[in-house]
Formats: sequence, C-alpha cells, structure tokens
Amino acid sequence: MATTTVPEVKTNIPEVNPEVPKVPPVSLTSSAASKVKEIMGQQTPVPAGLRIGVVGGGCSGFSYSMQFENAAGMMDKTFEMDGLKVFVDATSVMYLNGCIVDYVETLEGAGFKFENPNVKSTCGCGSSFNV
Repeated sequence: MATTTVPEVKTNIPEVNPEVPKVPPVSLTSSAASKVKEIMGQQTPVPAGLRIGVVGGGCSGFSYSMQFENAAGMMDKTFEMDGLKVFVDATSVMYLNGCIVDYVETLEGAGFKFENPNVKSTCGCGSSFNV
C-alpha cells in the first residue's frame, strides 16, 4: 500500500491562512482616532464604529466618505484601530490601500485629511480625486 503526502501550502490571504495578519487598507493617526471617538461619544445612541469609503462624484471622479454606523454591512471588512471599529466596503478597499487619515487643526479650519498614495490627481478645490 502506497502513501502519499500532500505538501502544506501557505497563502498570504488572511481569510485562508489565519497566521497572516489582517492589514487594514486605511489607517487613522492617533489624533484622528481621538477626534472620532470624541464625536462618537456625543452621539445618542453611541455608534458601533466608523465607516470610511470612496464614493463616486466630485469634479475629479471620486470623493471620500466618513460616517458612523451601528453595524457592519454584509460586504464590509472590519478593522480595529486604537480601540475603534472601522468598516470599509469591499469596493473602497482597493482605492484606500495605504491611505492615512489624519485630523488637523490650522488657522484656516479643522478637519480630517486623507493622504492616499493611489491618487493620481485632485481637483482644484481639493475635495475630490482621481486614481
């Protein structure tokens, strides 16, 4: 009787190989995470997490979206960042890969700033982008 051995195949896909860390496509700086938690704490009821995404529109084709959610959607990827749940839909993952969200306060105003390495161009007003 012959025996066969099947080689162990490892993959870099976290859903297939649990040893591979699930790297979020987008990350929040500590100041951005703190500001989001501060705003979330003022909501009634307190949301489950923050949705970050890319939506069609604007003069360059895409714009960023941030909103509070009570639960993850069916096609969402959920990431834990600094004690904060972040939901990203499957389509936005590819546009946000490597993106860093920061919260900045300047003399002109305050707000969330997206630094996205995938962006090829932005519009003159800075509120939309093209990949």
